[in-house]
Amino acid sequence: MSLEVNLGEIYAIIGPNGAGKTTIFNLVSRFYDSDEGSMLFEGKDLAGLKPHQIPELGIARTFQNIELFKNMTVMDNLLLGRHRHRGSYVVMDSLFLPQVKTQEIQTREKVEKIIDFLDLQAYRNLRISGLPYGIQKLVELGRALALEPKLLLLDEPSSGMNMEETEDLIFHILDIKEDLGITILLIEHDMHLVMELSDRMTALNFGQVIAQGLPREIQENPEVIAAYLGEENGSFKN
Repeated sequence: MSLEVNLGEIYAIIGPNGAGKTTIFNLVSRFYDSDEGSMLFEGKDLAGLKPHQIPELGIARTFQNIELFKNMTVMDNLLLGRHRHRGSYVVMDSLFLPQVKTQEIQTREKVEKIIDFLDLQAYRNLRISGLPYGIQKLVELGRALALEPKLLLLDEPSSGMNMEETEDLIFHILDIKEDLGITILLIEHDMHLVMELSDRMTALNFGQVIAQGLPREIQENPEVIAAYLGEENGSFKN
């Protein structure tokens, strides 16, 4: 497969379970090694990099299954997202030198802005393990934002959310694009969310591209309809 995501857009990847959507994210994140081809980000091939080097380039992601530290608070999980911006060292940290103190203040100010941005004020000091699933999904999104990414990979961000939470998520993702200027690559099964958010889309089935284009074009594509619903079930609508 091949796709190109333009600066400042929301690009969706859709397809049935097992189509290969999350595999793409795992390749970009360097959790998987590719057998051939290239993955270019701002002209740099990601294929030879280690997983820990990907965030340093400005690429952040969320996961299909929540990957938070359950016994830590919302605030602590968000602070972890700032790791690539820390420039101090063990000795400096242990002595809490003025440079470290200044950096800590700046880090917490950044996290406070994310808490306000995602309306997480009421949960800031609560442990993840005691929070509703939808709030946990927002915290994971917030941790990715704390990295200040250029490219944000969202793997089924609405899974497990109710209708009201999903509507709120749509507004948050649009704000991430428009207010923060972050490019988004999105995997999602909720076609309402996809149609509301996406600038362009790719549809996969069994690891193969079956359609690429604008959301309405993809929604009406016979191969996409067959892949989702089978040949006899007509069209799907959001």
